Amino acid sequence: MTSDELDSQEREVLKTIQDKNVDFLRLQFTDILGTVKNVSIPAEQAEKAFTEGIYFDGSSIEGFVRIQESDMRLVPDPDSFAILPWDKTENGKSARLLCDVYETNTGQPFDGDPRTVLKSVLEEAHDMGYTVNAGPEPEFFVFQTDEEGNATTKTHDSGGYFDLGPKDLDYDLRREIIGYLSKMGFEVESSHHEVAEGQHEIAFKYADGIQTADNIATFRAVVRATAAMNDLHATFMPKPIAGVNGSGMHMHLSLFENGENAFYDANDEFNLSETAKHFTAGILAHAPALTAVCNPTVNSYKRLVPGYEAPVYIAWSDVNRSALIRKPATRSPESSRIEVRSPDPSSNPYLALAALIKAGLDGIERELECPAPVRENIYEFDEQKRDEYGIETLPANLGAAVDALEDDPVIKDALGSHVAEKFIEAKREEFKEYSAEVTAWEHDRYLGKF
Repeated sequence: MTSDELDSQEREVLKTIQDKNVDFLRLQFTDILGTVKNVSIPAEQAEKAFTEGIYFDGSSIEGFVRIQESDMRLVPDPDSFAILPWDKTENGKSARLLCDVYETNTGQPFDGDPRTVLKSVLEEAHDMGYTVNAGPEPEFFVFQTDEEGNATTKTHDSGGYFDLGPKDLDYDLRREIIGYLSKMGFEVESSHHEVAEGQHEIAFKYADGIQTADNIATFRAVVRATAAMNDLHATFMPKPIAGVNGSGMHMHLSLFENGENAFYDANDEFNLSETAKHFTAGILAHAPALTAVCNPTVNSYKRLVPGYEAPVYIAWSDVNRSALIRKPATRSPESSRIEVRSPDPSSNPYLALAALIKAGLDGIERELECPAPVRENIYEFDEQKRDEYGIETLPANLGAAVDALEDDPVIKDALGSHVAEKFIEAKREEFKEYSAEVTAWEHDRYLGKF
């Protein structure tokens, strides 16, 4: 591509770079595990980034390629351009562009790029006549740092759910985070202190699948950067403290068809269409395999235990939060949706959304029957009653979840063969290392006893 072939969005980005005195660009992408990677270039290289791409060594990225096929190319998405409001010097400002990864030898999108994986599933939805809307609710903890700047697990406040100051000392921190997010184009809908001390939630408006995944990746970076500037540490680790609630990332999903919400039916008891019920049934059917993608760390399963509001049971409900999927109350047809409550914020947002959407689409394609909602508190059920209702449980640990993923061709197809293979390989190794580790709990429990 030459400079004469730049489209209007790319030209607008170049103009903004000049007008806003941007002197540095961060080209960002994610690896298979969801870690944001970054290549920095001077702003005068922006046109080259659009016309030629920026080359990098893919063999150095987790789960990408072998050293003999390492040359890869970043292609910036002009829609993702945003100035980083906290990152500026006397000479200018920094901005970021999210990128798609391309193979240099074929010129095609790299099938190991999580953003490409999600785009592929969204294309399937488009071929079925649907567009996807998704809205996340990411939670996180804020901890103090020690004298050397290392993270501790000492919370910065003693607040609880919806508390106001003085207990909620992080109110100003959330306000600062929201200010940065707003300058980067986010529409934040709410923020509040969560149940545990030091735990918070900031919810932003739903968007299409790609923008939502991009927003989650950006959100995590903004939260961590803002905390660090205040000598604090923010973490999206699902369960950093034993005995209190963990951090989830509930995902609200809906499909639109011909501009109308395909999940809404005014004549249904729950205002859910058959399409919505098939979609829900698909997620329930693939829930064990989805757990490996949406809860991808050994720590994730310390959150997925009864008693801490995290879902453990494969069911849906319109009135309680003990089920895997909830139908939130809505005021308008446009907002009719389902809420999947199992994902946590350690997940790769691109892969998690791809897997969830693919599972739902499979339910639609196969016209899976949605079970009746469970309106009682499932946490209070004994095993016999769960058996009567036909309620299964999510995998108890990462190893069991990866086994379920390996046995589920639909979710593996959502990830693509490259990502599925590398993801399963990495997670099996992680669980193996964890299983062989001797913990402080074991020392406390057994060292003096035996």
